[in-house]
Amino acid sequence: MSELPTPSNAAVGSAERPLRVAVIGSGPAGVYAADILTKSDEVKSGELTVSIDLFDRYPAPYGLIRYGVAPDHPRIKGIVNALHKVLDRGDIRFFGNVDYGTDLSLDDLRKHYDAVIFATGAIKDADLNIPGVELEGSFGGADFVSWYDGHPDVSREWPLEAKEVAVIGNGNVALDVARVLSKHADDLLVTEIPDNVYAGLKASPVTDVHVFGRRGPAQIKFTPLELRELSHSQDVDIILYAEDFEFDEASDEAIQSNNQIKNMVGTLTNWFAEQPEDLSELTASRRLHLHFLHSPVEITDSPETPGKVAGIRFERTELDGTGNARGTGEYVDYPVQAVYRTIGYFGSPLPGVEFDHRKGIVTNDGGRVLDASGAPVPGVYATGWIKRGPVGLIGHTKGDALETITHLLEDRTALPVADDAAENAVVALLESRGVQYTSWDGWNRLDAHERALGAEATANGGSHGVSVERERIKVVSREEMVSISRDGAGAVVGS
Repeated sequence: MSELPTPSNAAVGSAERPLRVAVIGSGPAGVYAADILTKSDEVKSGELTVSIDLFDRYPAPYGLIRYGVAPDHPRIKGIVNALHKVLDRGDIRFFGNVDYGTDLSLDDLRKHYDAVIFATGAIKDADLNIPGVELEGSFGGADFVSWYDGHPDVSREWPLEAKEVAVIGNGNVALDVARVLSKHADDLLVTEIPDNVYAGLKASPVTDVHVFGRRGPAQIKFTPLELRELSHSQDVDIILYAEDFEFDEASDEAIQSNNQIKNMVGTLTNWFAEQPEDLSELTASRRLHLHFLHSPVEITDSPETPGKVAGIRFERTELDGTGNARGTGEYVDYPVQAVYRTIGYFGSPLPGVEFDHRKGIVTNDGGRVLDASGAPVPGVYATGWIKRGPVGLIGHTKGDALETITHLLEDRTALPVADDAAENAVVALLESRGVQYTSWDGWNRLDAHERALGAEATANGGSHGVSVERERIKVVSREEMVSISRDGAGAVVGS
């Protein structure tokens, strides 16, 4: 490792002393922010030089793409290819398995970097405050997503014991959860699904999965791609209900003015029209029910199974003319043995940074992090879901990152200068603390290992007695990920 000279009279951002930036989080938000900074006009013109380190609490990069997107989403996961190209250029260093708040503090970062950008996302479930939410069999959708995506910090086991399941929510995550629950495990073997997840889903006794939304078909938050993918599941019938197809003036306006909504309402209407009047004519072994105009009121147990989910009660709603829903006073009960709450994600507080507990975001103004008095904290920024909340699609994160980087560049002449900006200083600090950090080279080793596992399974005729081609098999254990990543190299690429 070579230490860059940092003469006391070197201007920050010059060739002798690049502007040092730490980005916390290597999901799309963090990678986009780093990439936009390296491609800024100031850098391209030679007016500014930058040195960027990307930190992640997980041994592998890509955040939401690796641990928040369903494994049967190959086109969405194709975003990985773009992120890989950015990090593979070699001008952005990657430090994995480094936990902000434990391995590194904000004071540590400010000592070694002129600016810090938080891109930690949102990984917890938003609260659903109804009676019975604490019952056994009531789950957060985000926790389930972490399980089926092979998150290293969750249990390898998941209690898939219910025959009838309720999924509360009308966004993409709700459809992901419902699709994975209802889909036959063998059909997921073509994905990167971990073996423990396959085994759990294979043993699931599920027959019916119900998805509930509070408003009508024209107010759903799915995307057309997500909705269409439901019909691709083998041996799964989709069921809709006539009483749920209600449209008000706002619905009609949305359908006429928004092609995405028009397409999705059309898809739902066509599915309903093609559905037999006598549902007993449906022959699939599993059924996926889509319900609208249902507001959850209570999750219930029963005298036979006290403390365990036995049903869920909804109040029927109606549209009020503006696209919003109001209660009708009519209640309906569904027998289910599990409930998955997918009403949104929520950010987590970060040590040393002001947090808005109502919104679940770092307190900020356009990406400039604010202190308790509402004043900007010099050199500290945020981007992505931890900045604006868990709304929008992955692609929206680019515009969000651009705003944050624009403000950072506007502030750069007033940024506090790091005391020790040598590139190897943070490496020495991590090593002195015994942090088993991983590198970009390490990720490439892990990536190759997972692909080799998939190739081996394919060569042996597939997996679990099913003849399929497997692109990769994801490694789940953090210890194994770190071991594979660090095997034969301890240095960080670029240092």
